[in-house]
Amino acid sequence: MNAPLVSILIPAFNHERFVRRCLDSVLDDPWPAKELVIIDDGSTDATGERIAAWMAEHEGEIPVRIRRRPNRGVAATLNELAALAQGEFLRLGASDDYFLPGGLQAQVRYLQAHPHKQAVVGDSIVVDPQDRLLHNSGMCGLHRADKRLYRSDAGIRRAVIGQWAVGGPVALLRRGALERVGGWSEGLRIDDWDFFLRLAARDALGFIDVRVCAYRVHEGNLSKTRHVATRVMHLNESRRVAMRRAALFEGTDRTLLRAQVHYIRAKIAFLRRRPLALARHMAAYLTLAALARTGLPSPPIFARHA
Repeated sequence: MNAPLVSILIPAFNHERFVRRCLDSVLDDPWPAKELVIIDDGSTDATGERIAAWMAEHEGEIPVRIRRRPNRGVAATLNELAALAQGEFLRLGASDDYFLPGGLQAQVRYLQAHPHKQAVVGDSIVVDPQDRLLHNSGMCGLHRADKRLYRSDAGIRRAVIGQWAVGGPVALLRRGALERVGGWSEGLRIDDWDFFLRLAARDALGFIDVRVCAYRVHEGNLSKTRHVATRVMHLNESRRVAMRRAALFEGTDRTLLRAQVHYIRAKIAFLRRRPLALARHMAAYLTLAALARTGLPSPPIFARHA
């Protein structure tokens, strides 16, 4: 049986230190049918030059499609990459991270064995800027996730809603996944949670306990900012995503997502040093989380004040 084509999508932006390691890892993976699709999203450093040099060095070793243009952000770039891709499967990448050999085969085989799934995520290792190992499991070491949740559709829904513990390029999608749930929401800076909420709501997301990539922690990581105003902006965006996607879920899952809205607002209140608002939203969060555990519906008042 011929191996299906996998398109490896690399949105590249200002990662001159790391992009060669990312591209090398594509060749290091033994999957025989793959193409590389790259967009340089308006880099202002030498990322573009590093990519061009790598392509010249490895000419003919792998089909490469590349586009350079002004910056449009990650979501728009992923949508554009998917439109350029030719593969039956789409492997999401990042120019500061890198893939681990064997990950493509494990994920492709999973989706072939589970035709009702539109996407599958795996685990990662975590490394520093010098490639030194920080954690053997990004899910457990970095996010302290309970992998047992990911053994069932119900557990995956709860994990995506309440403790999204997947970091780095760990997802493989069917091309049809974008037709089923839509692409990435342009205009969002933290777009991955929104995308995977839509997949989880349809029980279209699977999991394999295989380390498929290396997630690099460095000073430029979006999720690690210490700037309070920026953190509040990201949290408010997450709150709006949760409120918008609540209608996709039913029963206790919807209750849990409403609880998450209050938990996010409690974080915002903490950052803004508003103790009364912090107490109010934490009380609402704990109440709704308890209702979700017992299977009882959430009172309408919590939805109105989220």
